[in-house]
Amino acid sequence: MDTTASDIIFDDKGICNYCSDFLSRQENTKKNEKDLESLLDKIKVDGKNKKYDCIIGVSGGADSAFSLMKAVEYGLRPLAVHMDNGWNTELAQHNISNLIHALKVDLHTHVINWQEYKNFQESFLRANVIDVELLYDNAMLAVNYRLANRFGIKYILSGTNTSTEGFKIPNNWVWFKNDAKNIKNIGKKFTKQKIDTFPVFGTFSFIYYELIKKIKWILFPDYIGYNKEAALVELKNKCNYRPYPYKHYESVFTRFYQGYILPKKFGIDKRRLHLSNLIASSQLTRQQALVIIQQPPYPDSNVQEEDIKFFIKKMDWDTERLNNYILEKEIKHDFYGSEKKLWDNLTVVYKSIKKFKKFFI
Repeated sequence: MDTTASDIIFDDKGICNYCSDFLSRQENTKKNEKDLESLLDKIKVDGKNKKYDCIIGVSGGADSAFSLMKAVEYGLRPLAVHMDNGWNTELAQHNISNLIHALKVDLHTHVINWQEYKNFQESFLRANVIDVELLYDNAMLAVNYRLANRFGIKYILSGTNTSTEGFKIPNNWVWFKNDAKNIKNIGKKFTKQKIDTFPVFGTFSFIYYELIKKIKWILFPDYIGYNKEAALVELKNKCNYRPYPYKHYESVFTRFYQGYILPKKFGIDKRRLHLSNLIASSQLTRQQALVIIQQPPYPDSNVQEEDIKFFIKKMDWDTERLNNYILEKEIKHDFYGSEKKLWDNLTVVYKSIKKFKKFFI
C-alpha cells in the first residue's frame, strides 16, 4: 500500500491502518470458522421443504466458484446466480459451465439489456467518476436479494472473503455500492437512460431485504478456512476450473478497467491492495509481491491491445475518444447526487438504537 490511498497512516512500528484493520478482521474470521456447523444447520433448517436453501452468486471467479463447490459438499442446496452484463470472458463462461455441470446445481442467469447497460456505462465514463464497476456490483446485489426473496431464501452466501479481500478499499478508489440515486442521476444526465432491465439497488432496498425480510448476506469463505492457492487446486481437480492471471479478470471490462483505466486515468494500481492482502494473510511474501508489482497491470501486452480494440468497438468509441477520456479530470461521484449521506446517517441511528437496546436488556 502507498499514498495513492489518501487516508493511509502509519504507526510508530511502520504498520499502516490498512494492515491493522485487516488483522482485527482476521481475528473475527477465526471465530467464524468455529461457527460453520451452526451456520450450516441454520441454513438447512430454514430451507427445509424449499427448492433451494441458499443463493450463491457466481462470476466465474475463484472465490465464488469455491463457495459454490463447498456449499454442495456440505449438503446445501444452492441456486447459483450469474449476472450477464455483456463483458464475460470466454474463460469465465467455460468455468461457470464446468462448475454447474460438475456440481449438478441450477443456474439462474440475469441478462441486462445490452443497450441499456451500455448507456449507463457510457454515462459513467462521460461523468469521469472513478467507480465504473459500481454498475455491475450494484446490479449483482439486486439480483441476489430479489431471487432470495422470490424463493423465500434467507441466506445469500457470497464469495467475498477476508483471506483475499479483507483489506478495506480506500475511499478514494471506490464508491458506495448501494447508491441507486447516483446511478440514476448519472444515467439521466449523460444519455437520458432510465431504469428498465437494470436491477438497481438502493439504501431502502437494503433496509427492506435485510431488516424486514431478514435475508442475510454471509461471507461464506470466512467460515471454511479459505486459502486461494489450495482452492484453485481443488477447483481444477474437481470442476476442471482454469485460473485467471489476476484477481477479478473474469470480465473483459474489469480487466480493462483495473489494468488500464485505473492506472492511466486515476493513478491507481489495485494489485497493491490484493497483493498486500495476500501478504498479510501469509499466502504470499512481500518479496514475491514486490516482483509482481513491478510487472505491468496487464499480464500480456498483446491482451491489452486486444482489449483496447474490443472496448473501442463494443462502446462505439475510437482511439482519440479513449485517449481524451484518459486525460480528462476525475469528478467525484457525489457531485451528481448520492445516497451516501442518507446511508451514513441511518447507520448512525441504527447503531445508536442497538446500543440503547443492549444497555436496557
